[in-house]
Amino acid sequence: MSSPWRRRFGFGLGDVFDEIERTIREMERFVARMMEEFEARALSPSLESKGEVRGPIVYGVRITIGPDGQPIIEEFGNVKRIGRKAVVEEVVEPLVDVIEEKDKVTVIAEVPGVDKDKIKIKVKDNKLIIRAEDKDRKYYKEIELPAEVKPETAKAKYRNGILEITFEKKKPEKEEEEEGLEIKVE
Repeated sequence: MSSPWRRRFGFGLGDVFDEIERTIREMERFVARMMEEFEARALSPSLESKGEVRGPIVYGVRITIGPDGQPIIEEFGNVKRIGRKAVVEEVVEPLVDVIEEKDKVTVIAEVPGVDKDKIKIKVKDNKLIIRAEDKDRKYYKEIELPAEVKPETAKAKYRNGILEITFEKKKPEKEEEEEGLEIKVE
């Protein structure tokens, strides 16, 4: 028996929607288990007194369709899965968008509630590392950049909890050779 998506959209697109629907059902079951476990921990005074239950609790998913037509599911926040168990970490993983353009790469990260002087940004081995820590909030995220960038060209802006970092892309050596050095005719 074919799914309603397959009957409606045809074979290829139907498979994508079937996968998204299956993933959403799996996430709903995970969140339900996570909430049951958290409620049990939050109601237990012995765990609370040991400091095992901490807030805020941030968990979210972003679903996008990749260039190959397959869904890409990214989890973010400070709730991590370890097997079937949900673990709340002290450090929140911020939601991040990476935008690649012809000559630059822009990374936008949500890090609300921290002062800009508490944000540390580092580029190492084509990875961008964002670390922000204030008295009540801690953020950490490593982002694999989609292209080689010139770290010395980085410009970072922070306003209303949104951090935006822009890099110029490194030109491939072949392009640099093709451009060459222009000689002026006298």
